[in-house]
Amino acid sequence: MDWGFSIFLLVCFLAVVLLLEGGFLLWRDTSSAEVRQLERRLRALHAGGHGVQASSLIKAREADQVGVLGKLLLALPRVGSLEKMLQQAGIVMKTSRFLATTALLMVAVFLVLLALRQPLWLATMLGLGAVLLPFLWLGMARNRRLKRLEAQLPDAVELIARALRAGHAFPTALQMVAEELPDPIGGEFASAFEEVNYGLPISDAMLNLAARVPVEDLRFFAVAVVLQRETGGNLAEILDNIGRLIRERFKLYGTVRVLSAEGRMSAWVLTLLPFVAALALNLVSPGFMEVLWKDPAGVQLIMFALGAMVVGIFWMWRIVKIRV
Repeated sequence: MDWGFSIFLLVCFLAVVLLLEGGFLLWRDTSSAEVRQLERRLRALHAGGHGVQASSLIKAREADQVGVLGKLLLALPRVGSLEKMLQQAGIVMKTSRFLATTALLMVAVFLVLLALRQPLWLATMLGLGAVLLPFLWLGMARNRRLKRLEAQLPDAVELIARALRAGHAFPTALQMVAEELPDPIGGEFASAFEEVNYGLPISDAMLNLAARVPVEDLRFFAVAVVLQRETGGNLAEILDNIGRLIRERFKLYGTVRVLSAEGRMSAWVLTLLPFVAALALNLVSPGFMEVLWKDPAGVQLIMFALGAMVVGIFWMWRIVKIRV
């Protein structure tokens, strides 16, 4: 038997064992309800950024739990923004574990392609491309959660206004939102209520809420509460106006999406048509397109066409993207 192939099988076996062990450790660390609750509270405090005590608590916890590999991963640049993205996506996973999972996925794709007798350059390119998949999934999860939260925000603002008009205190109104509305808006307001309940000023809790959730309407709400605490005024009336403004903006946004649907569909068709046509033509008649990557002039033509397509795709999506 070829010794190289035996070593390759041994490496694959070790990779599978380590992957299974990592999955078991991940399940054990996140299966307990107490662990999930502690993760949510600590990461919410860390994402807010207000308060030295919370920051020191997070650092001490990370130093104790992430280990040597986690410390090396946390030393990478822009890891703080990745931690905030995980918090905004509602994913209970430490940053070090997310980065380690991404690295394992890259190695797994690379080894599988080598086992399938694919060229080394193709296995390397696809392995590096697999690194983008967890980040794309994280971005999609974050956008879905933020859109859900933005859709729930008018109900939360109006509920707080009704509670204030009924004579309840503002922290009690936050608790009512946390108990009566589902996640994600309920969880975010629960974190704000817990901060206020632990002694943090309402202004700082609202600033933490606005820092955790990058939604423009929620920032308007937080700024309105902070200003009212400093200058006074009828907060219930202010929140009613904010809730009405958010609902009217949603109506306008829906109208704009309906009117721009044809343009967005045209942009999708024009974006995908060259690639789909090239793939279909190559499957039907492979020899017909070989001249494009075998002839130097064809390679130059491909590079020029791709550059022009990138510019065209950018302008098409800029035209159909209308901000409300």
